[in-house]
Amino acid sequence: MSTLTYQRTRGELEEYFDRTAAEAWSLLTSDAPVSRIRATVRAGRDRMRSTLLSWLPENLAGRRLLDAGCGTGALSIEAARRGAKVTAIDLSATLVELARQRHSGSEGPGSIEFMVGDFLDERLGRFDYVVAMDSLIHYRAPDIVDALARLANRTSEGVLFTYAPRTPALSVLHALGKLFPRRDRAPAIEPVSTLRLNKLIDADPELDRWCTGRDELITSGFYKSRAMELVPA
Repeated sequence: MSTLTYQRTRGELEEYFDRTAAEAWSLLTSDAPVSRIRATVRAGRDRMRSTLLSWLPENLAGRRLLDAGCGTGALSIEAARRGAKVTAIDLSATLVELARQRHSGSEGPGSIEFMVGDFLDERLGRFDYVVAMDSLIHYRAPDIVDALARLANRTSEGVLFTYAPRTPALSVLHALGKLFPRRDRAPAIEPVSTLRLNKLIDADPELDRWCTGRDELITSGFYKSRAMELVPA
């Protein structure tokens, strides 16, 4: 995928997570004290990660899993505990280095290869599962579906992802979020209509052999994200 909107957003995300907010995300993804608002985001992300992991098999021995937008690596570490061979990739070199530091190498029978780059890179190879937790929430619906199609073409058992659902409450939260200093804000989240997203998925010929499965909305203060899975039809 090489749309101008995708490339522009990719650049903004790389700059934000690799330069502007590395320290903030290091704190958010740790056990260190944070503000009340960020605590709700942390709780929401923890619930979302647990939900996505619950959709994966308990035994992932021998399975290849792509953690698409791995951040500081929490999901990758848990998947490795279940035996998965994890490729953990993120645009931010800073976050990937932090993930490496937090990975003791003794989490279980699986393995993790941390990489800096674009999770759509076809050179990463094929996978049994792909998990993209909150790594597509900054993209428009057509770009999300294009990304899903490219990921699904290299996946055999399931693609798990999240997006920001379009709701009045989320619109209000986004407006409030703009009141914070720019250095504390991530690139704009793109609220997506669930109905439109499903229609685009159904209409994409690259996703003909896939259908939507489970979905779940996670809400925690300023965190609101919806999980969905694609499974072989």
